[in-house]
Amino acid sequence: MLRKMYDWVLSLARHKHADKALAAISFAESSFFPVPPDVMLAPMVATRPERAYTYATICTVSSVLGGLLGYAIGYFLTPLGMWILEILGKADTFEASKALFQQHGAWVILIKGLTPIPFKLITIASGIFQFSLPLFIGLSIITRAARFFLVAFVIKTFGPAMLEMIEKRLALWTGIFIVVLVGAIVAVRFI
Repeated sequence: MLRKMYDWVLSLARHKHADKALAAISFAESSFFPVPPDVMLAPMVATRPERAYTYATICTVSSVLGGLLGYAIGYFLTPLGMWILEILGKADTFEASKALFQQHGAWVILIKGLTPIPFKLITIASGIFQFSLPLFIGLSIITRAARFFLVAFVIKTFGPAMLEMIEKRLALWTGIFIVVLVGAIVAVRFI
């Protein structure tokens, strides 16, 4: 079933209303839908590289708005949020996640938002754990923009083959991004 959804989302990239479909998939993926928008973003950028950053913007805005729905599900509809986490196989790690969020919530959102881990896990958990909504929104904008603009840049500049290489070494690239981000934060503090 998941493969059929994946293929369906991929086929939407060739549709005449692909921009709207990209927005809808980005929104839905941040709160309940299992297929990430990258499935559409990559082929759309490869086909029309001049629109790469427009597509990344569509993904970012839609994903953050969908993240607000995920947050609301966790905050106002906790049983539904727990059910979604259970379907995704993450309900058993709830207590460990709670402790992690209480100690390092901002870093969890920033780091996990860049990875292939479904963003809905972060959005729903943020609502359940009543993470600061303004901080959640700000961090979501940063992490989702970083992810989608990176995908758009890589596909536009180097082609789809480079994206495969990055996905194979995602942990390394995420580590590099975190080091650069922490370095930038430290540099800003001392300036």
